[in-house]
Amino acid sequence: MYKYIRDAWKNPDESYVRELMWERAPKWRRQSAVQRIERPTRLDRARSLGYRAKKGFVLVRTRVRRGGRRKSRFIGGRKPKRMGVNKITQAKSIQRIAEERVAKKYPNLEVLNSYWVWADGKYKYYEVILVDPQSPSIVNDEKINWICSKKHTNRALRGLTSAGTKGRGLTSKGKGSEQARRKK
Repeated sequence: MYKYIRDAWKNPDESYVRELMWERAPKWRRQSAVQRIERPTRLDRARSLGYRAKKGFVLVRTRVRRGGRRKSRFIGGRKPKRMGVNKITQAKSIQRIAEERVAKKYPNLEVLNSYWVWADGKYKYYEVILVDPQSPSIVNDEKINWICSKKHTNRALRGLTSAGTKGRGLTSKGKGSEQARRKK
């Protein structure tokens, strides 16, 4: 079953996902920017990133702006060339910003991971998987109880989720990675 869901989301314009999102996207726009949801939109992706349908797991859909850095134009004297307004890319990815906003909204929960759900002309939508480290079902589960220890607090804000480690350059073993710079 997960294979068919995954194949449908690989090309959403050519599958049933397009019609489904045509109905859902206007409703999502009217909701708040950080919205708690009951079940994942992409079940295959959520489960591959660690989500389980049990107590202690919380799903949140979040909406983040699209595009480059919005920077205001200088009022003081500069050449237009030196203003530095357009074509400025932020160092953090939009997915990482989404995870951080959710982490601030739910301070008692820890961000496990997140995945892309949809994008329209103005926003990108991500679903963030949160875990309650105080929940007895999480503490007793050997697969996920590592998140209950103190060293895993504020994972999203410290860049320890998969989007955070990728943005910090820790996933690639190459010339520009953070590890390579440390060794020199």
